Amino acid sequence: LTSGASLRPSLVTLERKVVIEFIGTFVIIFAAIATAIFNHNSETLKTLNCATTAYLTIMVVIFATRHISGAHINPTVTFSFAVLKHFPWKHVPIYIGAQVLASVCAAFVLKEVYHPFMNGVTVPSGGYGQSLEFIITFNLMFVVTAVATDTRNVEKLAGIAVGGTVMLNILIARYILLSGDSMNPVRTLGLAIATNNYEDIWIYMIAPILGALAGTCTYTVVKLSKECENKGFN
Repeated sequence: LTSGASLRPSLVTLERKVVIEFIGTFVIIFAAIATAIFNHNSETLKTLNCATTAYLTIMVVIFATRHISGAHINPTVTFSFAVLKHFPWKHVPIYIGAQVLASVCAAFVLKEVYHPFMNGVTVPSGGYGQSLEFIITFNLMFVVTAVATDTRNVEKLAGIAVGGTVMLNILIARYILLSGDSMNPVRTLGLAIATNNYEDIWIYMIAPILGALAGTCTYTVVKLSKECENKGFN
């Protein structure tokens, strides 16, 4: 596992994938919430630190786990890939269950250490929270689909590309639109359960799913059109 080489298919059991998915999701959610808590006194510093932490954490987790579980670490990724037949439907509930459990565990661990920690909760500002979540999750899944399903892209750069997209989305959401950002339903759900704060939670459950599906489908259509165009010239 530490060599960086891909495991043989016979060794990558569903149990291994689920455990890795749990660990990857736990690390990312823990880092995201912890950074928001530590920097609540300065909004500018908080935004920069959250964006940078998200980039580094996601990059590291993808590099470390992608060859085992696929590094979904987000129910919208799992669901979108299943819709487009890049992931088996029978594994969807298990993956999402691991992601939700990891998020709840991360939130409660932080609650025990840093209580209260309401500054980590994602709450929309203004009346455009749903549109914002749709747009930034669209951006995320467009890039995820590009690096994960298109053979013309360099897969080894997936961590950098996805991490950079999340970083950019956070900066856009907080600096330009002055709103909360999630892009990941379990990022919001775990913390909502730990704090018993479900304010506008439906926005972070529905909008990311719709945005993810739109982003995945859009890139898939573009990719197929490009392939057809190339075949026409050959």
